[in-house]
Order: sequence, then C-alpha cells, then structure tokens
Amino acid sequence: MSTGRRITDAQRRIRLVRRHLPGPGRRSATTREVAETVLALHATDAATVYLSTAARLESPRHDTIERELYERATLMRMTAMRCTLFVVPTALAPVMLAAVGRPNAAARTKGLLRQLEENGYGDAAWLENITRSTLEAVRERGEATTAELAAAVPGLDQQLVVSPGKRYESRHSIAADLLFALAADGHLIRSSRRGGWTSNQHAWTLAPELPDIPAPLARTELVRHWLGAFGPGTVADLKWWTGWTVTETRKALAAAGVVEVALDEGTGYALPEDLEAPAAAGPEPTAALLPALDPTPMGWRERGFYLDPEHIPALFDRMGNIGPTVWWDGRIVGGWAQRKDGALAWRLLTDPGREARQAIEAEVDRMAAFLGKRRFTPAYRTPLERELAY
Repeated sequence: MSTGRRITDAQRRIRLVRRHLPGPGRRSATTREVAETVLALHATDAATVYLSTAARLESPRHDTIERELYERATLMRMTAMRCTLFVVPTALAPVMLAAVGRPNAAARTKGLLRQLEENGYGDAAWLENITRSTLEAVRERGEATTAELAAAVPGLDQQLVVSPGKRYESRHSIAADLLFALAADGHLIRSSRRGGWTSNQHAWTLAPELPDIPAPLARTELVRHWLGAFGPGTVADLKWWTGWTVTETRKALAAAGVVEVALDEGTGYALPEDLEAPAAAGPEPTAALLPALDPTPMGWRERGFYLDPEHIPALFDRMGNIGPTVWWDGRIVGGWAQRKDGALAWRLLTDPGREARQAIEAEVDRMAAFLGKRRFTPAYRTPLERELAY
C-alpha cells in the first residue's frame, strides 16, 4: 500500500453525489441499476427498498419497482451483512453469500444449538434432522411461510425461552431462528410477499445454486465492490458494514490491492483508480429524500463528512437506526415524514440556502407524486420523524 494521498471531506461528498444521489437527467432507469449503484438495497424495513429506489430513479413507478424487485434473474433478497436483509444484484450474490452470509449463518446456528440444549429440545443431531425436514417441506410446497412450515414440521413450532427468569426474558419459535440461519447459509431465499407493500410477511422458497467461492477470495472481492460504491473509507467503516473482525477486514483490504489515503478523520483506503481528485466544482448540487435505513447513510460507521453530529439525536433512534433524511449536495440537512393524511412534512436542521430549499421542495413534490395514496410508517421511529408525522 502507498501512503500520502489526501482526499478531503468535500471530495468525498462529490463522490457520494455522483454515485448515490445523481440529479435530474442522471438518475437510474431500473431498480437493478439502483441496487448496483449503492451495492445493496437495505430491505429490513419493507418500505425502504421502494423509497430508496424511487429516490434514485428518473421516472419512478410503484408497479415497475414492485415487478423489478422480484425479478430473481437480476435481484436477490439475501440475509447478509450484520444479519440484515438486503436486495443485491444477482451477479454479486455468490460473493455476498461466501463473504458475509455463511459466517452469519454459522454464528446463528451455534446460538440456536445452545438455546435448544438449554431448553431441553435436542442436540446437533436433532437440529440436523429438523433442518432436513424443513427443507424437504419447502421443496414439496414450492414456497411456504414461516407459520406454514412451523405447522407442517414436527418440533419446528416449539418456543425457546431466552434469559429465563430475567426481567428481559423473551420467547421465540425455533422456526424463526432456523429459517433465518438457512437463508443466511444460502439454502432458502425470500419469495412472494404476503400482504401489502409495507408488509414483512413473506414465503420462503429454495435458493438457486450459486457458485462456491472461498471466503477469503469473496471478502477481497467484496472490498473492491464496497470501495467502488462507498470509498474511500476507513477500517471501522468496512468492519461495521460487513460485520467482519478487524483482522478479517485488514486482510481483505491488503489482498484487494487498495491504496492507503489520508482522510480528514484519519487513515482511509481507496481503489487505485479512485485517487484522481474530482473537479473542484463537482456535479450540480442535488436534493434527495431518503427513507429510514437507506443504504447511503448506512454505508459508513464514521459519518462526519456528511452528517453534523449535533443532528444525530433527532435523526437516529436509540439503537443507531437512521430515520428519513433530507439531503442537499452530499450532506444531510434535515428530516422528513409522511403524515396520516399522506402529506409529506419536512424540516431543515441547518439552512442550506434559497436554491437548496427550492430544490428540496421540488423533490418533496416528486416523492409525494410517487407515493400517491400509499401510506407507510418506518419500522424504527426516530424523534424527528415522530414529531413530523403528527
């Protein structure tokens, strides 16, 4: 790795706008293009994938996004980084599975086995048998929901008691944990949705067979993809996004042939082809309304180059989940929400100027037209979103 190259916060914001938040005439044409731009669409909150896509499409239509999200030849729903659901380009799926999916599955399976033994249900052999029965039940049905499988496979509906006797004691079914692990391990994928566009209810189906990539090679490849979408970034950024250990992160960076650079916040890493300083003026400033848990603000652990730390209490919940945000020229400048009557309310947390306010108003109108009569409420409510929604 070489050292000494400096990339300023302003240059990072220019990259962010060009890659993630292009303005009119430069936005994407399809949902697949959007997913490729941001590497993976964050799908934990069902509404997010629609809103993230609409914000980046030139001519967003709900029915078109709906259709394209379920075109498995181009997009796949995977349990990947930090045990989170993402919609990823299908071509990237083997890399995601080997680099982050299977390690998550192994950790989840280990935890499930410990809970099974603590609750007196069975051992590794018992878990292997019920896993085999579950996959066979999915194969026979073509697709099935968690509840349908729990009713069909003996033992799958058993409840696990976590932290018994504690004030935070909780219960959940074996089915929920097992199906999650099987998805992360590449055996199952999410199939058709049950309910409206904001519903998290869905069916499972058998996953397509994907090429087997050694984990170290997959991690190296994922580093290159991540830096292409989010770089330059720090070890902390990449570790947080992937869920890897520090050692795994550093080894993957070294193997990827990246270049060490100086950022305003410390040492960072970039692709060799991404070192040229962008034009000082950068792209034309653009406004954007991004939903809660959008992949752009979720792409970095260290967010100081686009987020004022004083705005964090208003925009994040207690678990660190970001709510709906208003952007101007690569910075978060406010937040927004949908009221019960469907109107979009927004508030600036800093004054970006008259041109910005006019552009934001136009973007509010564009997103309101996309939503039409559809309603949504973020799964993770933040202080500003709650205040604006009422």
